[in-house]
Amino acid sequence: MATRTSGRTKGSTKLDKSELLELYRLMLLARRIDDKEIQLKRQNKIFFQISGAGHEAVLAAASRVFRPAYDWFYTYYRDRALCLGLGMTATEQLLSAVGAADDPNSGGRQMPSHWGHKDLNIVSASSPTGTQFLQAVGCAEAWLRYSRIDGITDKKQVIRGDEVVLCTTGDGTTSEGEFWEALSTATNLKLPVVFLVEDNGYAISVPVEVNTPGGSISKLLTGFPGLLIQEVDGCDVMASLDVLTKAADYTRARKGPALVHAHVIRPYSHSLSDDEVHYRPTAERQADAERDPVARFPKYLLAEGLVTQDELDAVARQTEEEVQQAADAALASPQPGPDTIYQYVYSPEVDPTSEQFDTEDDPKFTGDPTTMVDLLNICLRDEMSRDPRIVVFGEDVADCSREEHLGDVKGKGGVFKVTWGLQRAFGSERVYNSPLAEANIIGRAIGLATRGLKPVVEIQFFDYIWPAYMQLRNELALMRWRSNNAFAAPVVVRVTYGGYLKGGSVYHSQTGAAVFTGVPGLRVICPSTSLDANGLLRTAIRCDDPVMFLEHKHLYRQTYNKAPNPGPNFMIPFGKAKVVRAGSDLTVVTYGAVVQRTLLAAKALEDQQGLSVEVIDLRSLSPVDWDTIYESVRKTNRVIVAYEDSLSWGYGAEIAARIADETFAFLDAPVKRVAATDTFVAYAPELEDVILPQVESLKRAMEEILAF
Repeated sequence: MATRTSGRTKGSTKLDKSELLELYRLMLLARRIDDKEIQLKRQNKIFFQISGAGHEAVLAAASRVFRPAYDWFYTYYRDRALCLGLGMTATEQLLSAVGAADDPNSGGRQMPSHWGHKDLNIVSASSPTGTQFLQAVGCAEAWLRYSRIDGITDKKQVIRGDEVVLCTTGDGTTSEGEFWEALSTATNLKLPVVFLVEDNGYAISVPVEVNTPGGSISKLLTGFPGLLIQEVDGCDVMASLDVLTKAADYTRARKGPALVHAHVIRPYSHSLSDDEVHYRPTAERQADAERDPVARFPKYLLAEGLVTQDELDAVARQTEEEVQQAADAALASPQPGPDTIYQYVYSPEVDPTSEQFDTEDDPKFTGDPTTMVDLLNICLRDEMSRDPRIVVFGEDVADCSREEHLGDVKGKGGVFKVTWGLQRAFGSERVYNSPLAEANIIGRAIGLATRGLKPVVEIQFFDYIWPAYMQLRNELALMRWRSNNAFAAPVVVRVTYGGYLKGGSVYHSQTGAAVFTGVPGLRVICPSTSLDANGLLRTAIRCDDPVMFLEHKHLYRQTYNKAPNPGPNFMIPFGKAKVVRAGSDLTVVTYGAVVQRTLLAAKALEDQQGLSVEVIDLRSLSPVDWDTIYESVRKTNRVIVAYEDSLSWGYGAEIAARIADETFAFLDAPVKRVAATDTFVAYAPELEDVILPQVESLKRAMEEILAF
């Protein structure tokens, strides 16, 4: 069971005068920067403000307990005092407020108080509440994987052995499901992460008892095994020092995770976009004011005879000067140039569309032709042998989680057997099962990737990817851009995809590639053959961007797309389409399972009417090989875009629009689309046949366009 303690009295930590004055300086500096930002916002010199007022004591204490550039930090927007204590300067914080180019948090790309500092190990934070939990767990898990995986030559430079991860949150965010997923994994794996809940009683206007049953998050967590739970008056800096030290020591000793429930106040409104007077009574706000740590701590120091009023006054004067100088410097700093907006959407150093990743013309074939499942498995084996940093996890991907049974069972290796045998080959530290929780998979992968590991994770079915969408859209794809290239998360997300399965029905046949191709920063790949799957997966693993790798279930074991093993260095660059059938009368642009149906329709049309259809397999859905498409359209003057998504708003809509925009002068007919109906995929085979594009519907569309 969890261990629960309380720390509501003055702490026992002994500090000398200089240390006490430094704590006061940190707290006061944080408050004065808040006040300066409020002033600047009212003068229309900055554009947003959210304060850390009332949280300063526990955060100043945390900055003394945890080690910058040694430990790791996943923060939230109230953590100004923590970041100052770790080494961020007042100028750096105000550079963020004005959106300056030199802002180390994001280069002017995020709102102020979205902390991130590479040199201090403060990982880029974002606005969605709660997304930091699973990433922090993944970051802590990185220590576990590094420490147990052989062959990583620089592991001593990457892990310390006793580093911990501090993950902070407000009380409202503990309502998010990812908070509970993070606690589950942290306790299951006994990970070195400290969760600091800064409970000011409100989530904007929603009081804590509405968010949390019983009004106390720490009381709800007592059933988590090995979780050290402590509760403290977070407005008392000395008591906070004591409990945070105990929590950090517990995790440094690798006893498991800890949670500190700190009761703080919020003397200012949630942000300058909020007015707490509308929902908080006067008496409640006055009671908070009496607990204000910035006023309370100096009174304590004077009452105990630890400092003099002159010394406190000197700190106040120096702080005012520091804040004013920082504000002047920030306001004088240049804004980012307009030409920088495309920088760091993708890696500036590793280009997966380049010739470096093109060995397609020189395969080293061995063995008999085999299926897509087999060649994907072979690629994973090759890459895991090459790079010990690769870890593979997801639902059911291991052969058997209970290792003692490995000798008695055949092994699972994924629902479709793509990862079969990898656990046996590379061990349970590199191939392992995750909980049945898609956000857990992606969030942890982001944290692992942040520390240099290469997660290749599996989402079992595209239909169930949606709990992970927040992590995919707002975290994985955005990490590099929002941090101005300070942090990156080059994760490969393998996802089974698509229909054409007898009995697949609504929830095992979904496509929807456009949901992800519309996300900048995310590469999206969808091979149609075994050979392409092998080469493109290898590129995905070796590139430095996050990749969504769509594996069509219908294609896993088709005989027509088999190929021999092309060798361990076979790669196909992203953004390189393939003309799989040359033609002169009509172009069809397609991908995935529709490719083979298009080829059959094209052959039938040629056999019956002598018409020549060129078929382009995109292979890479983002980026797209526009040059190959345009060259073909300029040759044939007619084009069909065929895809498995629904007709309206589906992936092919953008392809069709770009073709019409860029090659209009060469077109002799409208750009036509052939796609699934604007419905869902039904269970009955007769209905599925009508819903999805088939050879006959493709052939009819070809005839219509050729007759135009």
